[in-house]
Order: sequence, then C-alpha cells, then structure tokens
Amino acid sequence: MEKRIIVALDFNEAKIALNLVDSLDPELCRLKVGKELYTACGPDLLKQIQDRGFEVFLDLKFHDIPNTVAKAVNVAGNMGVWMLNVHASGGQAMMEAAREALLEFGSQRPKLIAVTVLTSLAQVDLHQIGIECSPEEQVSKLAFLTRDAGLDGVVCSAAETRLLRAQLPKEFCLVTPGIRRATDATGDQKRVLGPADAVRSGSNYLVVGRPITQAKSPSEALFEFNSAIASVS
Repeated sequence: MEKRIIVALDFNEAKIALNLVDSLDPELCRLKVGKELYTACGPDLLKQIQDRGFEVFLDLKFHDIPNTVAKAVNVAGNMGVWMLNVHASGGQAMMEAAREALLEFGSQRPKLIAVTVLTSLAQVDLHQIGIECSPEEQVSKLAFLTRDAGLDGVVCSAAETRLLRAQLPKEFCLVTPGIRRATDATGDQKRVLGPADAVRSGSNYLVVGRPITQAKSPSEALFEFNSAIASVS
C-alpha cells in the first residue's frame, strides 16, 4: 500500500512523541518532524523514530542564502530522511543549491520539496506582507519556480491542488497540510479540505496533525483517514 498519510509530530517532548509513535504502524503512515520537536530533541530523536521503522519528513522549511541552505540540506541528507523542504520564496538560486547538495546521495537522496504559501495565510495576510495577488496566484507562481529549480514538488493547500495538478507534470509531487474531516476543528489552518477531496484534487501526500495525534485512539483515527483515501484511490 502506498503510504499517503504523513502524521505530524507536533510535540516538544521526546516521551510524548515516542508514545504516539509507538501507537502507530510504520506500514500505514510516515511521520513529520517539524521545528518544535526538532528544536527540543534534535537528531537523536529523529534516529529513534527511524529505528522504529518510520520514514521521516523533516519539515524545517530552510530559507536562507543558497550556501547556508545547501549545507543544511546536505546534513539532512546524511540523516537518512525520506523528505525535506525549503521555502520557495527563498528564490530559484537557493532551491537549485539545495537540490545540488543532495546529488551525492544518488538514488538514496531524500525527496526535496518547497513550501509555497503557508496554509495559515489568507488573502489579507498576504496583503500585509506586500503580496497583492491571491493565495492561489502566489502558490502557482512559486510552484512553477520550484519546478524550474528542479525540485520534486511543493507543499500547498488542498484548495490549490486541482489548479496545480492541471498545470504541472504528473510526477510533480503535491504535499498537502490542513487536512481535516468534517468533524475536526480547523485550528489555525485557514485553507482546509477533507482527505478524500484532497486526493481527488490531486494531492500525493496528506499531512495530518491534531485530528490523529490528539484523537482518543490515534491508530483508529489513522485508519479512518486511510479508509477515506482508499475510497477514492
């Protein structure tokens, strides 16, 4: 079975994170380690998660000058992560430097994707930082820039996947956060979609946090998300 659910480990303590990890099956999902958990626990916890059989999406959203990003990406490659990301708004030169930093890993290199527009941002938020176009237009611009830089895909809202899938090559990967069932609270996500609708729209991988990690039974919640995806696959 293709593992399309990526469970976000949004914790700041190793014990809590590992308790959740031990309740999940590495055959049914991948895991995302982001800034909070990585800052708190570092690469040692990353290795403990990998030793349990899980593939890891290292979600640190690198955004700096090309040389700095390239060095950080290379270090992540040596950690054996499955996927990592940069910010597309860092520019084409930065993204190309990141891609080139992974060439030495050959067929074992991690997938490299770029963040377009954070799912917490709506039109008014973009205007506040000087971007006058709509979120959809900005996502499309940054997705094409990412493709031109030779990366594997982008992080985007499920609201934009149908548009991007129509515009970009089939093999270009779309990773979608902000996935919620009808009964789930949206929290700080402003552009959300259900798992089945996200897959229908063209998402390859769905990032799910609180609806699974804060569920009474995370394994049952994961089963529900996988079942929803299977119904349209």
